[in-house]
Amino acid sequence: MKRPNRDLLVMVKNRSMSEEAIEREVEQLNRILFSVETVDNLSHCCECIDINRRRISQARKHMVRSLRDISVKPFIFILTLN
Repeated sequence: MKRPNRDLLVMVKNRSMSEEAIEREVEQLNRILFSVETVDNLSHCCECIDINRRRISQARKHMVRSLRDISVKPFIFILTLN
């Protein structure tokens, strides 16, 4: 598994946790997020709203196209359904 490029803020309940324990906790969080953050799961819980074309879509192909598009187009939003 490649190392993800993300920033995580982890709040520790007790101050006695060692640096190694915190690193283990962050690694476990990265594993969970890596397995959950797939395009299939994202297309089930989000929708792509394209105001330019007046379209709301939950289709996987529209979600992939919107996320992988390098040029940022105005008025295209990805919103969660919850």
